[in-house]
Amino acid sequence: MEPLTAADGAGAAPHVVLLASPGAGHLIPLAELARRLVEHHGVAATLVTFADLATPDARSAVLSSLPASVATATLPPVSLDDLPADARVETVLFEVMRRSLPSLRVLLRSTGALAALVPDFFCPAALCVAEEMGVPGYVFFPTNVAALSVMSRTVQLHDGAAAGEQRALPDPLELPGGVSLSNAELPDGFRNSTTPVYGQLIEAGRQYRLAAGFLVNTFYELEPAALEESKKVAEKGAFPPAYPVGPFVRSSSDEAGESACLEWLDLQPAGSVVFVSFASAGMLSVEQTHELAAGLEMSGQRFLWIVRMPGLNGESFAFRNGENDRRGYDDPLAWLPDGFLERTKDRGLAVAAWARQVRVLSHRATAAFVSHCGWNSTLESVAAGVPMVTWPLHAEQKMNAVVLVESVGLALRPRPRDGDAGGAAAVSRQEVAAALNELMQGEKGRGVRRRATELQRAAARVWSPEEGSSRRALEELTAKWKEAAAAARK
Repeated sequence: MEPLTAADGAGAAPHVVLLASPGAGHLIPLAELARRLVEHHGVAATLVTFADLATPDARSAVLSSLPASVATATLPPVSLDDLPADARVETVLFEVMRRSLPSLRVLLRSTGALAALVPDFFCPAALCVAEEMGVPGYVFFPTNVAALSVMSRTVQLHDGAAAGEQRALPDPLELPGGVSLSNAELPDGFRNSTTPVYGQLIEAGRQYRLAAGFLVNTFYELEPAALEESKKVAEKGAFPPAYPVGPFVRSSSDEAGESACLEWLDLQPAGSVVFVSFASAGMLSVEQTHELAAGLEMSGQRFLWIVRMPGLNGESFAFRNGENDRRGYDDPLAWLPDGFLERTKDRGLAVAAWARQVRVLSHRATAAFVSHCGWNSTLESVAAGVPMVTWPLHAEQKMNAVVLVESVGLALRPRPRDGDAGGAAAVSRQEVAAALNELMQGEKGRGVRRRATELQRAAARVWSPEEGSSRRALEELTAKWKEAAAAARK
């Protein structure tokens, strides 16, 4: 492991170390934050990653896209052989961080004047290292303030609880902005208060209280009510303050991949195509895949569908379960309904290859996005001004879907069948077609499309030197870091 140094030419700039937990979805926005700190705020940044658990190629692609002015380092791998094969994602990531603390200490002590440590939300254990070194620690939250609110409510619910006591969140849980979450719509680990992972999340939330604040991948205009509540909670001293410093959306020039999808889009009329993608790790069941295909066909809309292998055992996410390996040998298109490709070839393109999502969303032909509601994908849709049809699968995505429909007004959601509220497993083809046609042509869809345009403009304004809310929030933080760095040099 190489000694940690600021990027060349940084001079007396404050040195900030950012720590990204495994997974491209966590790394991408933190890499964009590092880039912005260096290029726009006069900060020397080093981005530290872990030896990735599943997607080293994706990690390498993100890191190679960074300018030379952003330094990088990788912590050595740790053994996870003693964890059960079915260990939850949250458990694995928290454990990777805990076992990597000795290496992180060595790495940070090899640097000179460190102004701040910024671990992401799965690395709260690193905050104790910041405290040991006498520097402020800030938690980077790659998702939204709504998710942070759920964590804050959970921690406050357990103030005064006995050791080991795990109290259930209210059902429904009311969040700012008119958001009402049923238990089934909470982020995965928060649904069952009797599980070990719920206890781990409580402990992580308590560790968050060591932070000087949260850097959240959102912007004020997207979640005003949630941010105002967060401000009140911070003023009471119940939880650290949240700084909306996003959206962090990678440049289309950083995306690798084939261009066949873009060539096909070039041939389509402006504003005519529904883009369907559930990211690289999202998986539909075989039933879902067939219902989605039938719904696309029934709608009559043009579509570009990035098809992934279905989950055959109830999985909705490929992580340490062998699905990535299996998918390398099977053809996802073979799981589509018989004759679907032939019947829709004149107005649709279904491909197994990864698409350049940022470029697809910003293409003149793209009019709507059927999405799993991962927060990176959501912000890419916002930045492109593309409205959404929600199809959440796992993690915090069901909560995101509710927020996008009920509070933000950016999306429509197909109604699940009776008894499946919050679930993705039982959306009928009729509901898929109805949601698509409403978004593309209906009166309610017109309002959602208008809102997408408004948010696109707002997202562009947040980086303005004159009036940008996110730029001001970052300037407030970097001013503190520069002041601390100057004091340390005296």
